[in-house]
Amino acid sequence: MNRQYSLVRFRFDSIPSEYHDRYPFTPEGVYVYFGEIPNMPGHCVVANHKTGRVYSGYHTESFAEVPLDE
Repeated sequence: MNRQYSLVRFRFDSIPSEYHDRYPFTPEGVYVYFGEIPNMPGHCVVANHKTGRVYSGYHTESFAEVPLDE
């Protein structure tokens, strides 16, 4: 489970490779996790850490917190 406002990365290993190009995320991209959407359980809001661009409605389990040592 991701903590609100933590830095996360998209888990490309959680989806089939043929779908990778359908997502606006990059393997090296870092995103700020804003949390789960209350009336859309299992889906969240994230923002690109560098650009501030906001993305919503993506599966919560598709993101993993960036380790402290990175």
